[in-house]
Amino acid sequence: MARLFGTDGVRGVANRDLTVDLALNLAKAAAIVLGETARNEGRRPIAVIGRDPRISGEYLSAAVAAGLASSGVDVYDAGVIPTPATAFLTADFSADFGVMISASHNPAPDNGIKFFASGGHKLADEVEDAIEAAMNAKALSPIGVSVGRVQRFADAEDRYIVHLLGAIPNSLDGLKIVIDCAHGAASAISPQVFADSGAKVIVIGNDPDGLNINAGFGSTHMSALQSAVLEHSADMGFAHDGDADRCLAVDHDGQLVDGDQLMAILALSLKARGELARNTLVATVMSNLGLRIAMREADIEMIETKVGDRYVLEQIREGGYTLGGEQSGHIIFSRFATTGDGILTGLMIAAEVKRTGKSLQELAAQMKTYPQVLINVKGVDRSRVDSDQGLKDIVAEAETDLGAKGRVLLRASGTEALVRVMVEAADEGTAHSWADRIARVVEKNLAI
Repeated sequence: MARLFGTDGVRGVANRDLTVDLALNLAKAAAIVLGETARNEGRRPIAVIGRDPRISGEYLSAAVAAGLASSGVDVYDAGVIPTPATAFLTADFSADFGVMISASHNPAPDNGIKFFASGGHKLADEVEDAIEAAMNAKALSPIGVSVGRVQRFADAEDRYIVHLLGAIPNSLDGLKIVIDCAHGAASAISPQVFADSGAKVIVIGNDPDGLNINAGFGSTHMSALQSAVLEHSADMGFAHDGDADRCLAVDHDGQLVDGDQLMAILALSLKARGELARNTLVATVMSNLGLRIAMREADIEMIETKVGDRYVLEQIREGGYTLGGEQSGHIIFSRFATTGDGILTGLMIAAEVKRTGKSLQELAAQMKTYPQVLINVKGVDRSRVDSDQGLKDIVAEAETDLGAKGRVLLRASGTEALVRVMVEAADEGTAHSWADRIARVVEKNLAI
């Protein structure tokens, strides 16, 4: 039987894969596992629930709240709020755990349920496994005064906004910024925080109707933001995804600034201010070679993890680091957040523009982006990707040819019968040439 939890909670098409019954039973199981400490201490567990604005979140959040309350958990419903806000509120409110109902950057028909442990941290695999196992256990069935209550978390947004404003090192006075909210969870909060920080704000993608989340706007559709920045002659623009745990940017010329470039800007800024813990940035193996070179030239160590923000988070927590993230714009500031926070990322980038007096374009130029070609080779035996001698030989040949200005990465998909071939080089032609050659060897040698 396949594991219920994926890399970021439980996801699927709402009402087909992710049903009300599943949400209810998952909540009951979470109450058993995540509420155990509180019950052992003789108190009632407390949980915070947040959701993005997709229509299915309305009934799924009701199902989760019902499952928790019927298991003796007091529920504080924060309503529509970003994922990082739910994580923050879980810690700030000293809740025993948090629940976020969102499918992030996925289209409206999808949805998901993810849990945060006390302190707002993502769950370890073994805790997720325990919740899944508890779905087959006898549910908690308190009666009378022992059942949980469900109430509105009235000051949820205000708490989160105050937190964000307290994290910014300087004001954004004089900056004109476009914010693309992806018709998602940041539609109310992000524009307000940027305006309260002193920026002149133009907002797009901020009219969620439950069905239009991520549709033509947000970090997966950057053209809307690029056009708006040029139309309004803005200094920069920031795009969130549906649950606002990501941020990508656009400079004043409408050029994309991706997550790797944002991390480079932030790492260099933190180092200059003496705030980059252990002089280290944490990123995944998919980050651009240009980021590695920029960090090396700045004498900043870069630690690589497997793909997935949870692995970045694990490394940050284990090493006590300040900053980490992914090329997708999922960036983590451990001093202020326990997960990626797209609003916080945008605020920090804008603050650095203001502090230095340099444009976002100038700051992004601190990292040269190398051409990166990715080919997915389908229908192959991914289990042999690390053992096939022919593949080892072609990769070694490519690495010798590319030298210090290139990189090859072969990665077996964890969910599909395919192998990802990624090549970076000083020019796009060379990257394409080697990626094609290696992909042909993968296709031939690993054929099923």
